[in-house]
Amino acid sequence: MTVPLILASSSPFRRMLMENAGLTFESRAAEIDERKIEAGLEGASPDQVALTLAKAKAADVSTHFPGALVIGSDQTMSRGSRVYHKPETLAEAKENLLSLSGKTHRLNSAIAFARDNEIVWEHVAHADLTVRELNETFVDRYLSRVGEKVYGSVGAYQLEGEGIQLFSKIEGDYFTILGLPMLPLLEKLRELGAING
Repeated sequence: MTVPLILASSSPFRRMLMENAGLTFESRAAEIDERKIEAGLEGASPDQVALTLAKAKAADVSTHFPGALVIGSDQTMSRGSRVYHKPETLAEAKENLLSLSGKTHRLNSAIAFARDNEIVWEHVAHADLTVRELNETFVDRYLSRVGEKVYGSVGAYQLEGEGIQLFSKIEGDYFTILGLPMLPLLEKLRELGAING
């Protein structure tokens, strides 16, 4: 007998990935203060930050759904020791993009399962994305075309849209890039008997 599945997220992209995989689940956003949690993680690696947030989300939501298996996820974007956050202004988005020009950055996508406020599994997957050489003229034109969409992504890009023009090389799967590594997630759900097949 399968157990109820809950996605601890309000992200339409993560819901879409799970729906497209044929999973039956509910979704509920976690009520945690991500910036406060991050502030207590000074010196932690980008992997550790993503995993800590994913576990906090899963644990928080699991307190509202006894017996259910709750899936928490989070993603950090890093280049070396620098961890990026979603831009709050176009100027910040521009600075971020220019700092990525000609360089490779990493997306660190963490998932965690919780049941009754206890973490029962955790995993981190990576994708490495190389931005081609950009100039200010192109970046200004790109930002004017995509507009407010840049505020929805840490890197100020959406690969499924015009953001694909920023890149010269991408290593990693689509699901990891969107922040929910589906293949290890599905494998673990089968192993736990949470889904059939």
